[in-house]
Amino acid sequence: MTVTSFLIIFSTCAAATSLITEGVKKLLDEAKVSYAVNLLVLIVAVIVGCGVTALYYVNYNVQFNALNSVYLALMGVANWLGATLGYDKVRQTIEQIGNK
Repeated sequence: MTVTSFLIIFSTCAAATSLITEGVKKLLDEAKVSYAVNLLVLIVAVIVGCGVTALYYVNYNVQFNALNSVYLALMGVANWLGATLGYDKVRQTIEQIGNK
C-alpha cells in the first residue's frame, strides 16, 4: 500500500465514520437507548476502517497475508484515533471501557 492510497483510504474512512456515527447516534437517541459516545465511535471506526481496507485489498488483488492483516488492523486503529482527535478523548474512551 502506497502512502497515497493510505491517505485516500484514511480520508474516506474518516468521512464515512463521522456520517455513520451521527446516523447511529440519532437512531439510538430516538430509541431512548443509553450509550457511551466514545465507545460508539470506536466500534464504528474499527468496522469502517477494517472494512474499507479489506475492500481495497479485494479490489486490487492484495494478498491477505500476515503483514497485510496487520495493516488492516492498524487502519482500523488509525481511523479510530483520527475520529477521536485527541489524547483526552482516547483516555476518556479507555475509562468508559473500564466502566462498562
